[in-house]
Amino acid sequence: MRPALRFEGAPAEASRFGDGRGTKLLIKDSTIRVIIRWIHIICAIPIIGYIYSPFQVLPDYAPPTRFVFFPVMLLSGLWMWKGHLVRRVFSKRLA
Repeated sequence: MRPALRFEGAPAEASRFGDGRGTKLLIKDSTIRVIIRWIHIICAIPIIGYIYSPFQVLPDYAPPTRFVFFPVMLLSGLWMWKGHLVRRVFSKRLA
């Protein structure tokens, strides 16, 4: 494995965004985890409301819950769980 390219003074725990050559560090991995975690939590709130809402208002909640909130929550949860494997696969393809 080759070491990550980074600018002087950049923290060791940082993601590279840009053209794939390690040209610029924009955001730390820990910041990305916090953002994805909050997206996951915020998208779970309407789903809980959908589950516990009365039957009369279910048709109002159904489309956004099924097509927006649930898929976003599912993908963010999978990314938090297995995102490291996805990044590893794509980093091998780019190298």
